[in-house]
Amino acid sequence: MKKKRVVVALSGGVDSSAAAALLKEEGHEVIGISMQLYDHSKLEESRFDSCCSLKDVDVARRVAQILDIPFYVLNFEKVFKEKVVDYFTNDYLQGRTPNPCVKCNEDVKFKHLILKAKELEADILATGHYVRNVYDEKSQTYQLLKAKDRKKDQSYFLFGTSPKELPFLRFPLGDLEKTEVREIARKAQLPNAAKKESMEICFIPDNNYGAFIEKQMQDRDQTAFKGNIVDKEGEVLGKHDGSFNFTVGQRKGLGVSNSNPLYVLNVDSCSKNVTVGSNEDLFSQGLTAKNIHWICPPTGNSLSVKIRHSTKDIECTLEEEGPKSFKLKFREPQRAVTPGQAAVLYEGDVLLGGGWIEKGYV
Repeated sequence: MKKKRVVVALSGGVDSSAAAALLKEEGHEVIGISMQLYDHSKLEESRFDSCCSLKDVDVARRVAQILDIPFYVLNFEKVFKEKVVDYFTNDYLQGRTPNPCVKCNEDVKFKHLILKAKELEADILATGHYVRNVYDEKSQTYQLLKAKDRKKDQSYFLFGTSPKELPFLRFPLGDLEKTEVREIARKAQLPNAAKKESMEICFIPDNNYGAFIEKQMQDRDQTAFKGNIVDKEGEVLGKHDGSFNFTVGQRKGLGVSNSNPLYVLNVDSCSKNVTVGSNEDLFSQGLTAKNIHWICPPTGNSLSVKIRHSTKDIECTLEEEGPKSFKLKFREPQRAVTPGQAAVLYEGDVLLGGGWIEKGYV
């Protein structure tokens, strides 16, 4: 690869830092950019330290100093609130379980960072994502493939990437194991080489989704989200204080007791009723999804789908396909198909695209 001017999205974590170190070692002109996504001061009062926090920005700045590269902090608070925080809140209020990391990658990180990178006359935008961006000679297009390190693979979160963006993107960690990435950071004497993984949603302290949403809707009538907890036949088992506190598959914190374990089967956005049932009731034969985005269309029948980032690939068939929706059938029934989550399709290692789950069907 010829020497390029490369903008690297520096989050303060070891992955993006190691990516910057690799690119600098290759001889590229590297520029580091961190994104200010929310009002850090409010979160720091709770000693909240997670992805993209104020402390992480300081670490990113220190990494840039060690690597001797220019470093900028860009304010994306407005677009992050609109595209990620508001989306997250509204989805929960509509009885869905959103995935803000997918939205952040699609509507904030790539879209706006690419614009900033081009303003800096960069040839490439690089990130620390574990995914491979490969040029396919046969189709003469770029394809996103799963990472070499399957445990760290992040292709699921990138299904909304535009094919037009792929020639401008580079993912230096796609062919590396996590242990190799940490070793790169250690050799470069970076301060975050041993930093622990952050699993929380970056803008929610203590993973308390309900408290966060209540705070976001201070100007709304919260009593409008109270309702009943009912069984499959509609019999009322109890009451709840907010439908946004529940998600499909949830067992704890239901507020009702039964001789057998109960799980959330559905959250009705209109009635605000939360339907509960047995674990067996959670299994679906397939799903329907909408707002479909294709990176490349399917070419054969060997399809698989992920319905959560942490799950294994599920063999499936594409039953119906419309311009903005599809219907999938699983080879084997799957548990807790959750409206609002992403259904991401693959052919082997190739990321085809995906959509947002509407519902599972029996």
